[in-house]
Parts: sequence; structure tokens; C-alpha cells
Amino acid sequence: MDYPGFLQRLHEGISEPSGSGRHKQIITFDKPHQYRECLSYLRKLKPELAGLRQVQSARLIRALIAPFPAGDRLGKYHNGVTVEEDTRMKIHAETAHIPKAERNLPMPWGVKQVRAYKAWPSSTGNRIRIGVIDTGADFQHPDLRHSLGRGINLLNRTMLPYDDNGHGTHIAGTIAASNYDGGMVGVAPRALIHPVKAFDYNGAAYVSDIILGIDWCVLNRVDIINMSFGMKSRSKALLDMVNKAYHNGIVIVASSGNEGKRRSIDYPARYSQTISVGATDKYRRIAPFSNRGQFVDVYAPGEKIISSWIHGRYHEMSGTSMATSHVTGSIALLLSLRPELGPAEIKALLKRTATPLRLRKSNGRSSISTKLGEVDAFRLMQEGTK
Repeated sequence: MDYPGFLQRLHEGISEPSGSGRHKQIITFDKPHQYRECLSYLRKLKPELAGLRQVQSARLIRALIAPFPAGDRLGKYHNGVTVEEDTRMKIHAETAHIPKAERNLPMPWGVKQVRAYKAWPSSTGNRIRIGVIDTGADFQHPDLRHSLGRGINLLNRTMLPYDDNGHGTHIAGTIAASNYDGGMVGVAPRALIHPVKAFDYNGAAYVSDIILGIDWCVLNRVDIINMSFGMKSRSKALLDMVNKAYHNGIVIVASSGNEGKRRSIDYPARYSQTISVGATDKYRRIAPFSNRGQFVDVYAPGEKIISSWIHGRYHEMSGTSMATSHVTGSIALLLSLRPELGPAEIKALLKRTATPLRLRKSNGRSSISTKLGEVDAFRLMQEGTK
């Protein structure tokens, strides 16, 4: 392969006026030696070809990520590489507002419902590291002072992953808030969250930023990755990166989506390497907005969840995003005591220890499901430590 020619074409495409539209493209190399050689030339040519300074690398899946004119697929240079058009995805949360009973704390109803407090005498998630790929986190929030570790801002690597949306802070609070004096407490209050800011203030991100976020989580040896977002289309590059994390022993928890679908869920939750999560209400019924069906592994509280918010505040949100954070915190409680457990073992334990759901019938009555369950943090820890 003509690597200098390939990189020259990449530089020219990046440097072209963007009147026709510009999208990032994910360029994956089929063979390790091709990727290594191309990286070597990339380092040499960057000083003289300014466009190449915008190229990012995802080493775990042998990929380069570059902004490129829409519709240009790098022509003859396809031999030995796979080029995938980058796509956008959104966070999985519905309306957000400041509730009237804003201080219905310190323990929100979801944390009570999963029985996390019963596990705390044995485990609070101590030293479990969680990568939350989201909108960032509010580092000044009093409930998160002891819960946030080093992270990364993929939108501006010179800045800390500060949250300018609120969604990431909300997720962080449910997982690991630890303000026992006047604030709120999350499912695993001694776990450590590493905020990975991939989403902008509108709650939108590119697949390529998710890939780079997972790459960072693997290289920084987190134990769990929380992914409260999704999209309708599948991405081979994202699947490859999820696979890398899975085979590195990282538990990946992903939300199913909020369209109320009965037979389909969003990606990446639909990948079998993840633990896919649907949302329930206070009565252990599937929330009307939650995607459901055979691809959902477990359900968790996701309707009218109060948690931390930017500027030191609290908001109420609904969505499978909120459900996912309850499952992530529950897994952290178990992993703190059994760090050797792998992703497949944890998924099986979650299903086995879940509390049966109530299903709505057409006549208005409800029945108990024998197949669908809501996460039970206490029972998960009990069974997982036998």
C-alpha cells in the first residue's frame, strides 16, 4: 500500500473547503503491520502536512479517525482498509426538570428499590473504577466531591471533562454520590467515576468519540463502562472496540433506548458483549418509554429519578439512561468483593438474581413475569459472593 500517497490524499481531503459538508470517517486497517506502517508515516508527515494533525488514532482496533468531505470514500486506497462513515448518537434520557420535592434525599427511590443499602455493610463499591462515557461531570458538586477521578475530555483535550449538559452528572450521582450530610447517596458510594466527555452540550456525540472513549477506558484499566446512549444503526468499528473491552475483562453496561419498542433495542446495547438495560417504574413495571424484548438482559429504576445536576443542583429525569446507572452501581458493589468475575459471569448473575417484574395486562390487571427481572443489588452481591 502506498502510505505516503494515502496520507497525502487524507491531508488534501481534510484541507478542502467544507462547503459540500464534512463528516468524520473511521479508517480501520485489516492487518496490524499495515496500521503500524501507516502510523509511522503519519508521525513523519505531520510536521509538513498540517491537515494530518487532525487525524486521531484508536490503537486497539487499528483505526484512524479523520474529518473528510462527505461522499468521498478515499477511492483506490480501499485495499487493505475499511472506511466507515461516522454517525451521530444521542443520550437516552427524556424530560429533565427541577422537581418540586427537590430534596427528596439522601436516598432516591431507585437506590432503595434495588436494595443497595442492604449491601453497604459488606460493600460500598470501594476502589471499583467506572468509566462513564457521557457529557462529563460537575467536579464542584458537593455530592460528587469524593466520587470523581481523572477522566478525559474528547471534545477538547486541553480541558477537564466538565459537564455542560447535566446528563453525565445525573448518571454519576446515581452510581456513586456520597454526600451523607444533606445530599444524596448513590448505589455504590465508594466507587470512583472517571468521566469521559464524548457528548456535547446538546447530548450528541459521534461514534468515533465513543470509540476513543472506550479506548481510553481500556488503556486506563477501568472495571466497568457505563454507556447511557444509543443509535439505531450498527457500527463495525464500535463493535470491534466493544469486543476489545470485553476481552480485557471490562463489564459494559448499556441502555436499551426510549422509543417503547417491543422487539428491538438500540446499539451498542444490542451487542451481546454488553449488559443491556431497560427501565422500570416504582411498581416494578416496565416504563412505557422503555425499549424491551429479547435483547434486554435486565431492568432497573428509570422513571422520575432524582439525582445530581450541574451547578450543584438536583434534577429529575426519566430514561433507560437512569436505569443503566443503577445496574452499573450494583455491579460495582459485587466487583469490590469479587474482582475476578468476568463480564459473562456477571451478566448471568444479574439475570439469576433479578426481582420478577409486574406485567400490565389488557384488562388493567397485572401479572408477575418469570423471565423478566429488575436488578437486586443485595441479592446480586449475596449470590455472587457464595
